[in-house]
Amino acid sequence: MREEGPNNHKKKQGTPIFGGVIFLVPVIFLSFFFNEHTTDFWFLLTLLVGYALIGFADDFIKVFMKRNLGLTAKQKLLFQIVLAAISYALLAVGHHDTTLFIPFVNKTIDLSYGYFFFFLFMTVGTTNATNLTDGLDGLLSGLMVIALLIYSSISFYHGETESLIFASLMIGSLLGFLVFNKKPARIFMGDTGSLSLGGLLAGIAILTKTEFLLVIIGGVFVIEAISVIVQVLVYKKTQKRVFKMAPLHHHYELKGWSEQKVVSTFYVFGMCFGVLALMINNYV
Repeated sequence: MREEGPNNHKKKQGTPIFGGVIFLVPVIFLSFFFNEHTTDFWFLLTLLVGYALIGFADDFIKVFMKRNLGLTAKQKLLFQIVLAAISYALLAVGHHDTTLFIPFVNKTIDLSYGYFFFFLFMTVGTTNATNLTDGLDGLLSGLMVIALLIYSSISFYHGETESLIFASLMIGSLLGFLVFNKKPARIFMGDTGSLSLGGLLAGIAILTKTEFLLVIIGGVFVIEAISVIVQVLVYKKTQKRVFKMAPLHHHYELKGWSEQKVVSTFYVFGMCFGVLALMINNYV
């Protein structure tokens, strides 16, 4: 457990982690049977497995080497850059479109070779946002079910079969995992799960060419990440805290909200963001 986390979380010490393995193994196994082995399939699989391995290394260090921070920030970034290069090479083989569609203004811009840096920023940002959100029983697993339900609909709309299959398989697997991850959690997904889920989400957004919609669909993840950034920046300058604790879910815990109330409220916001994204997708 994080040493600086809420005091009431200390009773969770000893709960098994590596739960990400439980829902990842069936998804990876079944994906070989239900997908055609196209470059899009290998692209999504590379992101899913690649981030799972980074997360597994992080969890392994925390548990077996007794270092609760796991991999250092530099080590994580290095592994993520290498993974981005490998997965981006698969995109290039598939002649992926390097343009970005901007909703509302209905404009398309071609990033050309600069798309790699956008891709790197997007995958690293998404995985870290989902990782930060994984702090309460059932929070991330439930929010990911909601986000992937939205993306399964968008994938069907855009005819992206591989994305639809991966999203559908992950939804089923996460629902099974949620039975054991809801409060009181009998197992945590760990970084193995949270990083891999972020990688899959970013990959689906890229294949469906809805990169900007990801900001809305993953609105709760974005807000959680922003709360940490704001907390750190303001504290460094003023030595004062904007929130009682970051990420945001801990702030509401310390304000007296029960864990269930925080999780259910975030679920509602996740659903609202998802419906908004669907409306935008159908409109444009």
